[in-house]
Amino acid sequence: MMSNLNFSIESVNISEKKGTQKHPVPEIECIPGSGIKGDAHAGPWHRQVSLLAAESIDLMRKKAGTLEIKPGDFAENIVTRGIDWKKAQIGGKIVIDQVALEITQIGKECHTGCTISNTVGECIMPKEGIFARVLRGGKIHAGNSGYYSFG
Repeated sequence: MMSNLNFSIESVNISEKKGTQKHPVPEIECIPGSGIKGDAHAGPWHRQVSLLAAESIDLMRKKAGTLEIKPGDFAENIVTRGIDWKKAQIGGKIVIDQVALEITQIGKECHTGCTISNTVGECIMPKEGIFARVLRGGKIHAGNSGYYSFG
């Protein structure tokens, strides 16, 4: 039997250049087999879309002191609220409105010189970042809801 976990979308973000922070946009368009239209990480590979829990960002804000942390600062495309991505599994399915994603990677190596890592002493993307490829396309914006399905 499949287990579903529901969540909401707090922010959608893109960047035009790899290795940089992303910035919030009103909506993103996911293209099957490619990723997010206009995002530097789009292409025929396994890390087309990145997700991060708002709860994890909240914890980093507390640790950061005076450093302001905004959506996209961890180079995440989608900020979710209401799901613990630590429970995610490779191959799990994420559905947001008409968009369907498949988890391909959990965590990644952090870029050297990351302002957040240098200031706080750690970054959450290496442990908590979720990466996926687009199976079914469509548009996503803040306020959408979605669900994660194991298996």
